[in-house]
Amino acid sequence: MSYVKTLKLPVGVCLLSLAAADIYAQGASASGKTLEIEEVVVLGSRKPGRTAVDMPVPVDSLGADTLRQTGQTEVGRMLQSVAPSFNFSSSSISDGTDALRPATLRGLGPDQTLVLINGKRRHTSALIHVNTSVGRGTSGVDMNAVPGAAIKRIEVLRDGAAAQYGSDAIAGVINIVLSDEPEAGRIGVSYGEYSEGDGETYNIDLAKGFPLGDRGFINATLNYRDRGSTNRAGLSGQCQYLAGCDAGNDGTGSGDPDGIDEAADPREATFPRQNFRIGDAESTQLALILNSAYQLESGELYGFLTYSDRESTSAGFYRRANQTDNNPTLADGEAFAPDGFLPLINTQIDDFSVNLGYRRELADDVSMDVSYTAGWNDFEFYISNSVNASYVNELRYGQSLGDAAIRSQASRAADAGTLSLGLQTINLDFTKPMGAWSVAWGAELRRDNYEIAAGEEYSYFDYDTDASGNSMYPADGAAGIQVFPGFQPGNEVDESRDVWSLYADAEYEISDAWLASGALRYDDYDDFGGTANFKLASSFRVTDRVSLRGAVSTGFRAPSMQQQYFNNISTQFVSDGMGGLTAQERGTFRNDSAVAKAIGIPTLKEEESLNLSVGFVLEPIDALTITVDAYQIDIDDRIVLSGGLTSSLGDPNLTAALAAAGASSAQFFLNGADTETSGVDIVSTYTMAAGEGDLAISFAANFTETEVTSVFAGGGLSTLDPADIFSPQDISIIEEWQPKDRINLSFNYSLERFTAVLAFNRYGEYTVCEGACDNANRQTFSAKILTDLNLSYRLQEDLTLNFGGNNIFDETPDRNIIGQSRAGTIADSGGNVFVDSEGVFQYSRRSAPFGFNGAYFFAGITYDF
Repeated sequence: MSYVKTLKLPVGVCLLSLAAADIYAQGASASGKTLEIEEVVVLGSRKPGRTAVDMPVPVDSLGADTLRQTGQTEVGRMLQSVAPSFNFSSSSISDGTDALRPATLRGLGPDQTLVLINGKRRHTSALIHVNTSVGRGTSGVDMNAVPGAAIKRIEVLRDGAAAQYGSDAIAGVINIVLSDEPEAGRIGVSYGEYSEGDGETYNIDLAKGFPLGDRGFINATLNYRDRGSTNRAGLSGQCQYLAGCDAGNDGTGSGDPDGIDEAADPREATFPRQNFRIGDAESTQLALILNSAYQLESGELYGFLTYSDRESTSAGFYRRANQTDNNPTLADGEAFAPDGFLPLINTQIDDFSVNLGYRRELADDVSMDVSYTAGWNDFEFYISNSVNASYVNELRYGQSLGDAAIRSQASRAADAGTLSLGLQTINLDFTKPMGAWSVAWGAELRRDNYEIAAGEEYSYFDYDTDASGNSMYPADGAAGIQVFPGFQPGNEVDESRDVWSLYADAEYEISDAWLASGALRYDDYDDFGGTANFKLASSFRVTDRVSLRGAVSTGFRAPSMQQQYFNNISTQFVSDGMGGLTAQERGTFRNDSAVAKAIGIPTLKEEESLNLSVGFVLEPIDALTITVDAYQIDIDDRIVLSGGLTSSLGDPNLTAALAAAGASSAQFFLNGADTETSGVDIVSTYTMAAGEGDLAISFAANFTETEVTSVFAGGGLSTLDPADIFSPQDISIIEEWQPKDRINLSFNYSLERFTAVLAFNRYGEYTVCEGACDNANRQTFSAKILTDLNLSYRLQEDLTLNFGGNNIFDETPDRNIIGQSRAGTIADSGGNVFVDSEGVFQYSRRSAPFGFNGAYFFAGITYDF
């Protein structure tokens, strides 16, 4: 069939580096026999048949077996396990970020990596990370929307490629190649849970190829994944009830000679103290993937469809019975929720994309490829187990209802609104070989669309405050549904922009040993203008065993639609300067809003980058290869989300704007920083015969460091101290919150029906800070080594059993000592201590590169047919 090609190469060449081929390729050995592999068109070159071995920049090609043998069920975690330059950080109590983790490459932002599906630009998530987590102020692609069972391989281009692919490709490009198996099928079922007995995960895969005569195929994958929540919260050491404790009702012992509070309410002693939920969100996903191609007389039709529906539930801060602004007191002297409540954020994420294309050979060896791709992502918020406290006051004081009626009529749930992002692209690409030259050129038309739909009135309205902002009743309750007040009609957005692009690139084989390439691209955005970028790269084979390579390129990243138009007012918990947290109603205002104009916020423009890389490929012996690539990425005018600006800064325009918006602080998207990122990637592979079996050993490492070289603000903020606009914590997020190094060492041993994969993943040091980020509010987390083991045995030719564990020795990050909340020691009236807590955050909720759930064990079975 014309859509499947094979190429025979010596195994030593196939395994030249992790970038060259799937290091876990079944049947590989050190004996010199040939291995039949599928020919690939590697990301980063438009010349058909180019392999990663030839490339002047590093490209990882991670095959389906490699991904599956990690034992992970999420693609983001699969990539993190085998690609050290990729990070998939966890955070908790961070609104939508709990449901969609930020994915980064080389320590940069989620929006500085371009993601493709079958070579076509992938839409990002509608969510923008506005809380204090890795990736704050950015939007990235939902890496888990496409299940691993639908993937043939993932290619990772670790170099700037904006001149080849356009915006976002500053850190590199990730290309997800869908399975194109024309006939075979597979059913896979797995189950796993953490050693603490939570996070139960069920995963079911059904994949099947269907031939379309002898001219084409349809490959279909259906995936169902159900993941239970995990909870590693500490105990709450604060008093919960209105009677309170003897030392200011704070549960800290403040003012007590012995530092111990005595509970006045006997219910304190029996209250369930693990009342927070801090860990992975509960998540259920159903996904369908189709990939197809059909050979015509004059060319080939191709296309794909991806769809996923994911529901997640995470939690916020617990609202105590004695927090009367959040949990109002009723006539019976009890709070609305007598024992308090834990508000839940339920997200519904619908993700869809469709592609249709046609390619054919024209005259004079010119190949043409024309395609249309459309995709969108809906991110809906539904809040439950919560309440609009201002409505409770309205029922009590405004409508004079009794307690029972209030508790029955004040809704505990609300639709808080929906974010939507759409992307449509039309691509026209041409390639032509010309002897030693290979040239390519093309054009792209693109439309971006972004929408915010308001939630229901109850989710955002302030029922007990008049138009002047004054409380109408004896008590003033928090407005909107708590934990995530809904988007208001004034927040609604329906914006779009058009982009057109032209590009040309060429490769020239100067000699058998020397390859040079170059690319030029021009992109024009109707909202901020045009930008031109270039790339030059070259590789030179010094000897049969040594090659040198390097590249220089400029790049850019256009302001995302979310950065231009996202706006809302939400409750964020920020440092109070004394080691604790305080709630703040923080408004995120779009740059063309009345608030932004009142204080002179400048219009966003594109980020610009300069990428330099140099490296070598070394094969000292036939079975051993080593690749080393050093890089530096300078980014100017990086788009950042400011810190919370308050009236305390003394700007009268800001003070007036905040009062008009009903927010205590404001944050804006700004071109506010220049950064410099430098690092080294090292990859080495070794294959050998081991007894009657074969052993493949791989070592991969990434060392990277980012420095914010300058911060600045223009427009009406130019008179303010940049440190007040872009805080030390904001700088720390960019510089320190991801590991400085990642190292992976893995062993793959196969003997007849048995395969064992043992992997060691080292996560280097990283630092998290709170507030002013002084010494008392900074914590450096030590490096940790996680050990993964996956064993599989082929019971029959078509039936395979596998079992194992990730992080089998139960490593967790260092215990958290900063940014704590709800710490305290409480005793009963007899002086018996029943809780002594350092706080609910046993582990940092801000950044946890490998999470903090501990050991995970799994088992599964697959049937091939």
